[in-house]
Parts: sequence; structure tokens; C-alpha cells
Amino acid sequence: MDILSHLANGLAIALSPGNLFYCFVGVLIGTLVGVLPGVGPIAGMSLLIPATFGMHPTTAMIMLAGIYYGAMYGGSTTSILINVPGEAASVVTSLDGYQMARAGRAGPALAMAAIGSFVAGTFSILMLMLLAPPFAQLALKFGPAEYAAVMILGFVLLAYLVQGSMLKALMVAAFGLLLGTVGIEPMSGYRRFAFGRPELWEGIGFVPVAMGLFGIAEVLVSVERASLQEVIRTKLRHLWPSQEDWKDSIGAILRGSVLGFAVGILPGPATVLASFTSYTVEKRVSRHPERFGRGAIEGVAGPEAANNAATGGAMVPLLALGIPFAPATAVMMGALMIHGVRPGPLLIEQRPDFFWGVIVSMYIGNFMLLILNLPLVGLFASLLRVPGRFLHPLIVLFCLVGVYSINYSVFDVWVMILFGLLGYVLRKGGFEVAPLVLALVLGPVFETSLRQSLIMSRGDLAVFLRRPLAAGLLLVALALVLTPLLRHVSGRLLAVAGREDLSDRDRA
Repeated sequence: MDILSHLANGLAIALSPGNLFYCFVGVLIGTLVGVLPGVGPIAGMSLLIPATFGMHPTTAMIMLAGIYYGAMYGGSTTSILINVPGEAASVVTSLDGYQMARAGRAGPALAMAAIGSFVAGTFSILMLMLLAPPFAQLALKFGPAEYAAVMILGFVLLAYLVQGSMLKALMVAAFGLLLGTVGIEPMSGYRRFAFGRPELWEGIGFVPVAMGLFGIAEVLVSVERASLQEVIRTKLRHLWPSQEDWKDSIGAILRGSVLGFAVGILPGPATVLASFTSYTVEKRVSRHPERFGRGAIEGVAGPEAANNAATGGAMVPLLALGIPFAPATAVMMGALMIHGVRPGPLLIEQRPDFFWGVIVSMYIGNFMLLILNLPLVGLFASLLRVPGRFLHPLIVLFCLVGVYSINYSVFDVWVMILFGLLGYVLRKGGFEVAPLVLALVLGPVFETSLRQSLIMSRGDLAVFLRRPLAAGLLLVALALVLTPLLRHVSGRLLAVAGREDLSDRDRA
């Protein structure tokens, strides 16, 4: 009964005209940033955080969440029609989606991607509603040592799962933690690394950093590779899937929904991992795996369902534990902290209107996306014909105006430009910038938990080993760090053994 009464309250909040409007704005913008290659949900949310400053926190979160899961819908459009994924989670969709489009079946591919996304989004919201309260109750038993251990495991897992070098990802995360120490120290009030600049007393602003790394840097990278792609046209009457398509897709959608939600709870780039894992599973369970890569509709339905379900899964640790495990939810947490809302175990008890209002709005937003994405797919695809020479200056202008409007500070503008250039250099050097943002957001929380643990134990680091849960989490983190090293050493030993074996044969 409690859940039903909370749902009724959440429904009343989500259906208020203002929240309904900003939910629509969020999913519409999310679809657009998902359609435009290279923009993505993280950049989209970062760019629009300043626009939420005049809103109620619940309304702001409704809009940002709409951008997050709306981008998953939009990303499939470019993957299917031009073989250019709008964001990373839709990369795998292009494998079979584009082949279907080339064969004249773009309509069923787009429709099944939208329907699969809707089913998976609904499932993940239901699971979020059921699992977040018990997770929050469990998190109330966490002490500072467990929180510090969870965050260490989160950093390591993210570094382990990102593309490219784990060492580079850990270096970027360490830099983010260092940036998080700038400003007034929370326990003693001492000013650190401020260099006499009052603008740095409250730390390096999250919004200028995020807009620089994801907005300015993305524009710089996009300018290098800008080119117009041929868009495959499809008509509304060709959208609806055949009976055979439904038969092939329904199992993939259900499997992708469950798998995506489970992967979404884990630390790391959840939506990307979910879509790739779903594609692998579908290919393995299929009776005709040779069809994959040549236009198998289940290769579109499964991954699209999985990446949407992962967005709901990623909200569980954010809302219930107050710990974002993915870059996109780190951006959301940064925005919430700016609005004075601290996600965590007490959020559901102390701010039920916020929690249930956001949950119900996500279901309404999913329904809006289904209506938007089926009939308006041609309109969204036409955005791909906007030349970069018009689009990129607009993004830069939006960044400049947005970041200046926060504090009316030219210093923030320079910080954004500096991190934009830094983000460009990092990407060219093969460094992922997501761990930096996650570490910047979690750095102060991690420092506080770590110092509280050490104060309670009078400086004894063994406190992390005496608490079973904290010790277990740290052991998993250590195993992940050592795995690449052990793999390298075992490879070298096998190579040496192979050479000795060949030498023995030659001598024989």
C-alpha cells in the first residue's frame, strides 16, 4: 500500500503542467542529442545544467533524466540510417541495423528499436521502483569505511571497463581526485591549491569542467572529422514490422531488458556494456548466428532494449546509495548537488516527492518517446543534413553563455576553455575523460569517507580489513588492478616456454 500511495503522489507531481512540459523538453532534447553524432547524453546534460538553475530540483532532475534515456532512443536512428552511431551505446546497433536499411528494411529496424526501447525502459523503471528502497535500507548499514571501499571499487571498475589502457584511465581518475581537493577543506576549513584566487575557494566548478570536456572538446574533435553522410530515407507506411520480425525480436527484447538492467547497476559505462553483452548473447542463442552482421532484426532489438534498460539500472546506485557508477549519472549527481539535493539512502525517506515524482516521470517520458520516435523519425534524421559549420558555432555559443550565466564569472569561462583544450588533447592521446568527471564529483565524498574512517580508527588503516564488506570490496578492486599485470606476465612466460620448446626440438 505504501508503494501505491507513493506512486499516486509521484503521478500527481509528474502530471503537473510544468513537470510534464519539462519531461517532454528533456526527451525531445535527448532524442536530438542522440541523433546528432558525437554529442551524446553526457554532453547534452552538461550543456543544459545552467538552464535548470531556475527550476525546482524535481523538475530539473525530470528534464535531465529525460535527456539521458531519450538519447538512447535517438542514437539508434543514425546507426540504422547512416551507419554512424549517435552515441557509443548504439555502435552495435549499426552492425545489423544499417544492413537492414540497405536492404530496404529501415522501417522495421527503426520501429523495433523504438518498441524494444519502450518495453525495456518500462521494465527498468519497474525494477528501479522495487529495488531502490531495499537498496537504500541496506545502504543505511554502510559506514564510512564501506562507502570509501565502494568508491575505490567504482573507480577501478570504471578504469577496467573503459576502452583503451587501464593505466591511462587510472591516471585520469587520479587527476580528477586531485582536482576535487582544490578549495576549502571540508573538515578544517583550510584553503588548498587556491593560489590566492577567491574563485577557487569553493573548488573547481563542476559545470565548467563538464562543459569543457564534453562540449568544447567534442566540437574540436567533430570539426576534424566533419562530413555529410548519405541518409537512407524511409516512409511511415514501411515502418511496421512483419509477423516474422515480431517472432524473432520478442525474446531478444525480453532478454535485453533483464540483462541491461543488471549491467546498469554495475560500475562503468553501463549502456555501452549492456548493448554489446546483449548482442553477444543473442548471437550465441540464435539458431542462425550466421545472419548476424547481415541484417538480423534481433541484433537491433536486443541491444537497443539493453541500453535503455541500463539507464534505469544506473539510477539505482545514484538514488539509493548516492554513488554514481557511470559518467552520465555523475553529471546528474553534480547537477543535484548544485540544486542542494544529496542523493543517498535518506533521499527516499526525506524527499519522497522528489524520488517518486522522478520515477513516474520516467515512465511518462518513455511513452512520449515511443510516440515521438515512430512518426517523426524522418524529421530527426533530417537534422543530420545540418552542416557542421552552423551546428558547431551554436554549441560553442551555448557553452559560453551557459557557463557565464552560472556566476556571471569570466573565470568560469576560462576554466571551461582550458578543460575543453585539455579534453581535446586527452582524446587525441587515447585517454578517456569520463573517469576524470566521475572522480571530480566523487572526490570530496571519497575524501570525507576516508578521513572519517581513519579518525574513527585513530589512523589505523586496518579498519578496512576488519570490516568484512569493506575488505571484500577492496579485494575485488585489487584483483581487477592485478588482472592485466598477471595476464601480461603469464603471456610472457608462455612465450618464453614456447621458444625454449622450439630450441629443444632444434637441438634434437
